[in-house]
Parts: sequence; structure tokens; C-alpha cells
Amino acid sequence: MAMTPAQMDRRIEQNSDDILAIYGLLTDLDKKVTAHDTRFDRIDDRFDGVDGRLDGVDGRLDGVDGRLDGVDGRLEAVDGRLDGIDGRLEAVDGRLDGIDGRLGGVDGRLEGIGGRLEGIGGRLEGIGGRLEELSGQMTEVLKILKDGRG
Repeated sequence: MAMTPAQMDRRIEQNSDDILAIYGLLTDLDKKVTAHDTRFDRIDDRFDGVDGRLDGVDGRLDGVDGRLDGVDGRLEAVDGRLDGIDGRLEAVDGRLDGIDGRLGGVDGRLEGIGGRLEGIGGRLEGIGGRLEELSGQMTEVLKILKDGRG
């Protein structure tokens, strides 16, 4: 269907208005994209700063990790020394158990000796009594002999 010149003018005007509206939208969209690009650039700059700081932290953590490796090595050495000390203490404990057993034997022997000494003491008391008795008898014999000679 053919258009009349008035219809064509109206159609051209509508298309021109539509094109102007599209240009307006594209201009707004371009401004928004530019604003977002600016924000993204700032965010990128921030991320670059964060990356730099993270690299610094990573370096520090590497240093700490190295120091911890040194500490771990020293702790392993201390652990080895403590294992040696534990072994020595176990040996000392075994020796002390042996000494304790021997002291128990000595204690039993001393109790036996104490009993024997008590027996000897009793026998000495008996001998002392007999010596006193003999001394008394000797005194009587000497007295008799003196009296008989005199």
C-alpha cells in the first residue's frame, strides 16, 4: 500500500523521534558505562593495592614459616634429648629398684644379726652371772685357804 506524502512525513517524523530517543538512551547508556568504567578502574586500583599488600603479607608469612621450621627443628632436637633423658631415668629407676631390693635384703640380714646379738647378750648375761658366782666362790675359797693357813 502506498503512502501519501503526509503519511510519509509523519512516518519520517516518528522515525526521527524514535532515533532521537534511541540516541538519548545510548547517550545515557554511554554515561553509565563510562561511570562504571571509572568505578571499575578505581576497584582495579584498589585490587592492585590489595595484591601488593597480600604480596607483602605472603613474604612475611614465608619468613614466619621459615622461623617456624627452625623452631620445629629445635623442638625435634629437644624431643630427642628428652627421649635420651627418659631412657636414662628408666635406667636409674631400674638401678634404684635393684638398690631397694638389696636394701630390703640388708634390712632382713640386719634383723637377723639383731636377733643374734640379743641371743649373745642373753648368753653374756648368763656368763656374767656365772662369773659373779665363780668370783663369790673364789672369794670363799681364798678365805678358807687364808683361814686354814693362818
